[in-house]
Amino acid sequence: MRSASIFTRLLAVDEVVVEDVAFDQDSRGPLLVIDVRPYARAAGRCSRCHAACPGYDQGGGLRRWRHTDMGQTRCYLQARAPRVRCAEHGVVVAAVPWARPGAKHTHAFEDTCAWLAAHTAFTVLTGLLRVAWRTVADIVARVVTDRTDGVDRLAGLRRIGIDEIAYRKGHRYLTVIVDHDTGRLVWAREGRDTATLDAFFDDLGPQRSAQLTHVSADGAVWIHTAVAARAPQAIRCLDPFHLAQWCLGAVDKVRRRTLARQQGLAPRAGRHVMWAVRKNPEHLSPDQRGTLAGLEESNRELYRAYLLKEQLRAVIHAEPGKVKALLAGWLHWARGAGVPEMARLADTVEHYRPLIINAVTEKTTNARVEATNTHLRALTKRAYGFHSPEALIAMATLTRGGACPPLPGRN
Repeated sequence: MRSASIFTRLLAVDEVVVEDVAFDQDSRGPLLVIDVRPYARAAGRCSRCHAACPGYDQGGGLRRWRHTDMGQTRCYLQARAPRVRCAEHGVVVAAVPWARPGAKHTHAFEDTCAWLAAHTAFTVLTGLLRVAWRTVADIVARVVTDRTDGVDRLAGLRRIGIDEIAYRKGHRYLTVIVDHDTGRLVWAREGRDTATLDAFFDDLGPQRSAQLTHVSADGAVWIHTAVAARAPQAIRCLDPFHLAQWCLGAVDKVRRRTLARQQGLAPRAGRHVMWAVRKNPEHLSPDQRGTLAGLEESNRELYRAYLLKEQLRAVIHAEPGKVKALLAGWLHWARGAGVPEMARLADTVEHYRPLIINAVTEKTTNARVEATNTHLRALTKRAYGFHSPEALIAMATLTRGGACPPLPGRN
């Protein structure tokens, strides 16, 4: 087999002819340069619409595209990059079958880079592929654009979850929307206000907005305001996890206030009380069970707050047919228990009562959205931050939006 045929198979690029193979040298060391050209039927096409076009000029002469390494040696494809005149897009660089428009790397290199970005730390990726972090971000954005182009990611939405995530210090937030049925991130945008969510509904359109059946979220007023205005038919659900968080916060306030009144209490004993009232009963250690039993005599106010917390947990996990009565009973007890913090919590619960009942009845939570947010925080930490919200959104779409390509050569 001729060496040109061997390299053609190694490149695994369709409609390409290998003309020459040579070694070269630059400041970073040796490199392999493979001269290629596209098949005649693939040449002279617009890089945007791939329509056959008349030639315009020879462009900037020879260009090189970084390919995946051959062993330990960097590899480049070298070819001419003529320009063509497209009837729709004007004068553009002709398309090449081995790279995306405007890219300095081949499809194989970019897909490998994007796959590694989704599965490993950026420091590992940059060391393995010998590229800069900013180059990785540009490649990810290009791959995501290519793989989502022409794909309607908002098609078929019925049940969605909405949440916000802080992506940088200084109150910088993203609004993210996840499809409950697939678990995929379908939309993200910088900001956390009604205008941001209105942009989502504008993208969705009135007809598809009317097809939404369930929307889950935390207690953010701007979310519920926008959903009520743009998708009034959707059943709005308050995420039970956030309700449990509110209750834990109220119990902690009771604990700090009541323990501060007790003179001479050792700090360690205060920590024992903290974990005893925070944990679920099935997770308590024997010592914590003893601490909790002692509260019934020594700190009845805190003990009542603990019982209210457990009763609210029972409401969250109640059967759909019993939730209304159980929640009404909890509200009555919380207001008459003589615990100011729990009475204030009862006012909040009353405000969101229909949404809480919907969440339990429809068995809808924001768990998939919270999983996405946790993943985005891990991405941010793994990449040591992102230079822009667009870079984080591209990474989120790559990893949680179904845009991650397979490794080249793998099915």
